[in-house]
Amino acid sequence: MPAIQKILVIRLSSIGDIILTTPVLRRLHAAYPDARIDFCTKPPFVTLLSSNPRLSAIYTTEQLPGEAYDLVVDLQNNHRSRTIVRSLNAKEKVKYQKENWKKWLMVQWKLDLYSASQSVVDRYQAALNKFEVPDDLQGCELYPSPSDQAFAEPYAEGGTKTLALCFGAKHFTKRFPPQRFAALLSLLLKGGSIRVLLLGGREDASKATEILNALPPPYRSKVINLSGSCSLMQTAAILQLSDAVLTNDTGLMHMASAFGKKLFVLFGSSSSLFGFLPYHTPYDLFQVDGLPCRPCSHIGRNRCPKGHFRCMNDLSEERIAGHIVKHFLRS
Repeated sequence: MPAIQKILVIRLSSIGDIILTTPVLRRLHAAYPDARIDFCTKPPFVTLLSSNPRLSAIYTTEQLPGEAYDLVVDLQNNHRSRTIVRSLNAKEKVKYQKENWKKWLMVQWKLDLYSASQSVVDRYQAALNKFEVPDDLQGCELYPSPSDQAFAEPYAEGGTKTLALCFGAKHFTKRFPPQRFAALLSLLLKGGSIRVLLLGGREDASKATEILNALPPPYRSKVINLSGSCSLMQTAAILQLSDAVLTNDTGLMHMASAFGKKLFVLFGSSSSLFGFLPYHTPYDLFQVDGLPCRPCSHIGRNRCPKGHFRCMNDLSEERIAGHIVKHFLRS
């Protein structure tokens, strides 16, 4: 096999999927310490990788690489990424096998053809089997800048335990209802000295308002709404300083996993079989087992097709709050 001196990794979107490529970047760097490793993604996600020490350059779909590579690793494997790969001069080209047909059978007919619940990171890794890139059994990585860390520091001061709440998600069926989050937070805030930070993007800001409005007035001063007011890496720095994270199945879940945080994860229409559980970090998973309509989609839906939304509505606020309280008592 010819020497590998220049590598390009492609993953175009989204937040969580890109963060889940970082173990592969680290392992490629360890296997080929003298090689140049570049990355290609969509412009909004460059900031997730700009401080990554494994990378030499970051290209985007608006500014594609024009040089030759010894190895191109396509971890997106869709029409756009395949078009990019075909445009490149590369000695070796490999791609991630998405196995969408297994997802389709699971969603449509509830046929489970997965031999085990395998992380998508391991499926990314499998694309490199012929190149002797060993697994290092470590998790994801993110590198907030000093300015991002300085932004986050005031939210972790005072000796109070901090719970970050990542309450958003792109699709409705992955979002625990705001009123239910408010009920859960009420259980937590009445029982101890906890600070809650609401984290999300501008698109999540209205849901943050719903959570705050549904809280009893005495508890609202213990909740800081940061949704829509932080950059991606400022959010990462806040997660880095938090004591634990309560989260839907969303990109911020994987962001928190990059810092080894204890995660309390709520899965609605999602299935762990699709490979997107937190990677090599401690977590408690809350889901409604045995629900015959679940999963109803591998990415989420904008409404519950059955109308009852039991995959989220049947989750117990008391049980979730109990796990979080026990964690804080032990830590």
